[in-house]
Amino acid sequence: MRLLPCLLFSIALPISFVSSALQSEDVAAILKVEREICAAFEREDADWLEAHLDPTFTLTSSTGKVTSAAQEVADLRGGTQYDVFRNRDAKIRLYGDAAVVTGITRVEGKSDGQPYALEFQFTDTYIRKPQGWVMVASHASRLGQ
Repeated sequence: MRLLPCLLFSIALPISFVSSALQSEDVAAILKVEREICAAFEREDADWLEAHLDPTFTLTSSTGKVTSAAQEVADLRGGTQYDVFRNRDAKIRLYGDAAVVTGITRVEGKSDGQPYALEFQFTDTYIRKPQGWVMVASHASRLGQ
């Protein structure tokens, strides 16, 4: 009878290890996409954003305005400029083929000739598609108001 618990443990350990390794790969892939999206905003690369945001993407801004992927791309093409667009303190929760990322985004730039530096608490929602993890929704709340 002592053999059964040992046998079960030895079977469960590799499955748990594989699951943990896959989760680590998912976390790394999602963090990579987060960095790539920030970099696209920073370098004003609307083409990259258009190719990589899910067509159903929506952003709920800190003012409550909801915009689509197409509107975000058009806004970037229309001259929105960022000197800094960076995320930090990201925490990722995985739910199978969905993930929720929370953290802080810092943006710096100029608007109407005036410099600004703002921070936002964000929540990004991802789904796994055949091409990889894709952001489908984002929400930002301005910090320090």
